[in-house]
Amino acid sequence: MKEKALVTLKNDIEVEYPFSDDLPMIFLGEISNMPEHGIFIGRSGKSYFGYHIDSFRELNEEEI
Repeated sequence: MKEKALVTLKNDIEVEYPFSDDLPMIFLGEISNMPEHGIFIGRSGKSYFGYHIDSFRELNEEEI
């Protein structure tokens, strides 16, 4: 996943996250001391961190 990409949850994720109503989000990058966990900024401007990167997918051109 590229840094600063717009992301959303993968389609097969059925968990209700605290940010589920704040999608799409901007992926800022991986946490250096927590491999495969990221930092995200939601539409509201709130930051979310510590979530597994592999739970997200980048939005494609049509979704943006």
